[in-house]
Amino acid sequence: MSHPPAASPRSTLPAQPFFVSPGQRVSLARERFFADGQRPTGLVSESVIQSWSRCVRAHRSPREAVVFDPVSRSRLHAALARNHELLQAARGELQRLEAALGGTGCRVLLSDADGVLVHVTQAVATSAEPVLQQVSRIGIDLAEQQLGTNAPSVVMKSGAAVTVFGGEHYFDCMQTLHCAAAPIHDGRGHLAGVLDLTVEARPFVFDAAALVGVYATAIENRLLQSGAGEHLVLQFQVCSTMLDTPLQALVGIGSHGRVVWLNGAAQQLLGPRARPADEAEALFGCTLTQLLARTRAAEPQPLRLPSGLTVWLRARLHARDGMQHSVAATAPPARGLAAAPSTPSTSATSATSATSPTSTAAALAASLPPALPELERTTLNQHARELIDKALAAHGGNISRTARLLGVSRGLLYRRLRERPPAA
Repeated sequence: MSHPPAASPRSTLPAQPFFVSPGQRVSLARERFFADGQRPTGLVSESVIQSWSRCVRAHRSPREAVVFDPVSRSRLHAALARNHELLQAARGELQRLEAALGGTGCRVLLSDADGVLVHVTQAVATSAEPVLQQVSRIGIDLAEQQLGTNAPSVVMKSGAAVTVFGGEHYFDCMQTLHCAAAPIHDGRGHLAGVLDLTVEARPFVFDAAALVGVYATAIENRLLQSGAGEHLVLQFQVCSTMLDTPLQALVGIGSHGRVVWLNGAAQQLLGPRARPADEAEALFGCTLTQLLARTRAAEPQPLRLPSGLTVWLRARLHARDGMQHSVAATAPPARGLAAAPSTPSTSATSATSATSPTSTAAALAASLPPALPELERTTLNQHARELIDKALAAHGGNISRTARLLGVSRGLLYRRLRERPPAA
């Protein structure tokens, strides 16, 4: 009985299976890729290999000189204006991150979804950081077609966090840099920006990937909440102490009872099939009315998800600031009340009445359709609460339909629900 010939050790093992340093591994990867035309699988990450391949297809040479010119003034102005909300949401986290990195020599870079830098750490120029001084300037374009392989450009292509060490940069002149970047998404799940940590001439002395990931998540959570319109915002996690941290799961629910946005932590807890436009009841096992009732509780409460997982959940109503203070000026006139002319004095009076519980209750009472049975005569506030509960029940918790039935705006209805005392 014949046996196949035994494979030689040379055919089953790489040429150099052991390395003293990561630099040696990257050097071998570059030799195999650029000199031998082989894919250096296992030596560098797949996302870096794909970036190298794209640069080669674009006919870029690793040895060519790179020009670190900022984008045009008009493009920079447009980028700063377009990313105003991102910069506002990131401001506090960027300050805390820069304070934490004060003695490490790292720069904090924030780019928009196209790679244009909209924030950089201000640092004193030193001769030891010639490349970093050129890169870390407002308006520099970090996109792959400009600077080749770097952490932000790889994130923009792959959508995932990545670290690019020294020789993994495509161009030779950038191989003194080490950078770690993580994506920041908006409420629709699209890339809103990239947070990056970069150091020159020395490797990171801490876990830069973990640190940049935490702060990118914190910025993303702030961006989601700051951009929320009239939404029911749910905060939840398997441990209540994780709420109000970057690890919390966040979901925004619209008046139609469907998910408008959710963050990555919520995606992990609710399952990979959870998407915007899903019914909140299908994801949480509660109707919109039941979720709204949880806004009365000051402390997080346990909730068993349909998957069987128990989480600690806190609910709060979020309305646009303008709606909170001037809903009466834009709300349809209540039944039996004449519409006032739109003048500055009328708008001010309407805004004041919107914050008055008595006037709110009166408006809700006046909007009661004759088809509904007459409610028990109690105080105006109790009357308004009962009216809202009956209208919500009649429409299955749909905020929009309830607001139309009562002749008030959704913002006013949200505010009235939020002002209720916590349940006993």
